[in-house]
Amino acid sequence: MWLLPAFSPISRLATHTYYRLAIEGYDVPRQGPVLLVANHPNSLLDPALVAAAAGRPVRFLAKAALFEMPVLGWLVRGAGSIPVHRRQDDPALMEKNVEAFAAVDDALAEGCAVGIFPEGKSHDEPSMAPLRTGAARIALTAAARTGDSFPIVPMGLVFRKKEVFRSEAMVYVGRPIDWDDLVPAGPAAPAVRELTERIDRALRRVTINLTAWEDAPLVEAADEIYAAELGNDHSAAARVARVRAGLERLAELRGSSDERWRSVAHDVLRHQKLLHRIGITPRDVARSGDLRRVARGAARHFPRLSFLAAAGGALGVFLFWPPYRLTGLAERVLKPVPNVRSTTKVLGGILFFTAWIVLLGLGVGALAGRNAGIAVAAVLPPIAFATLAFRDRWMRARRKARLFLLARFRPDRLAALRTRQREIAESITALVDTPRGDSSLDRVDPRGGAAPQAETVSPE
Repeated sequence: MWLLPAFSPISRLATHTYYRLAIEGYDVPRQGPVLLVANHPNSLLDPALVAAAAGRPVRFLAKAALFEMPVLGWLVRGAGSIPVHRRQDDPALMEKNVEAFAAVDDALAEGCAVGIFPEGKSHDEPSMAPLRTGAARIALTAAARTGDSFPIVPMGLVFRKKEVFRSEAMVYVGRPIDWDDLVPAGPAAPAVRELTERIDRALRRVTINLTAWEDAPLVEAADEIYAAELGNDHSAAARVARVRAGLERLAELRGSSDERWRSVAHDVLRHQKLLHRIGITPRDVARSGDLRRVARGAARHFPRLSFLAAAGGALGVFLFWPPYRLTGLAERVLKPVPNVRSTTKVLGGILFFTAWIVLLGLGVGALAGRNAGIAVAAVLPPIAFATLAFRDRWMRARRKARLFLLARFRPDRLAALRTRQREIAESITALVDTPRGDSSLDRVDPRGGAAPQAETVSPE
């Protein structure tokens, strides 16, 4: 378990590099036994996200097949992972899970944090898969041994586009689950079923579960417009809450005779498509009424893009273009399924960028001496991270510049966009039939709910 103490900070570095990551909600207990349960949409990056949010060493249950893989097996063993045999991999090895449960039991008794994905598999479905009972059995067995309950903390992993580099991701840490009343029953079947249901409800409160992927662009676009015009909480957690509330309302409208939602959905998608083409956001539009304010917003970003910063960013792009392209090429050649794409990119990036840095260091060392080669290899990683920061700032500055140019030279068009966006936001509010600022739209801990079969709405 040599990697376990460093796994959390390494995970935080890796996940914050690949995603624009937000961690919100409750704090994970820093000491004592805790069972972390999370949804599993994104293969091997999910444990990294959970560990980053936990802020403490976490031992994960992982499928036994990972332990046999070159390099990867060495890493999962080093991180203190506990192998679990799955029926679909080899039914004959299921009996070995007795050892796995005993190892988890020992870890919790020693005050460790244990992470588990109760769905039992990583997948690309738009909603959570039915939960297995393993997490509940682990908790009840450990509680029977210690004589007391311990925190079971739900963690929702929410992504805008999980396979896209530098897209938005969030770990939403929920309130610990109440299960003290189940401890006396031990791992009996009724208690296991009840605790599994409680875990399921808790996870659904911190995740977004769609009926079909086609719903995601509509509800997220509607939320962006609503939040820009009428919302009072722009945090990632509030966005998740609003999206979940919007999905519930969309389900109700689909099952009703009220057809207004179709025209509103059409307007929402059309407006979002237009803003995407221009390169600005609903929040930019809502704040564009004051030209001086827009100009100040643009000006604030450009000092950060000084000549030296731009030169350094350009140097970084030039230096790291080969490994960046190789990572993308490897992903296209391997053609992994969607829930493995980001993992493939991260592992490929680690491989290609590390090899490239070593290669450049050796090249400079051969030409200018050993010390020069070591110096180059040491300075290249900070340059890579500085280039990443420059890229993000450049994207924001470019968006602000577009908004300023539109406000300066096409104020009539921007005014029309503002008017139209406000009308759409008011239509959304009327459709949801919820007064402005009502907690059902801005709450942080929304209800769960399933939706009927989705119907696709086109922006055209």
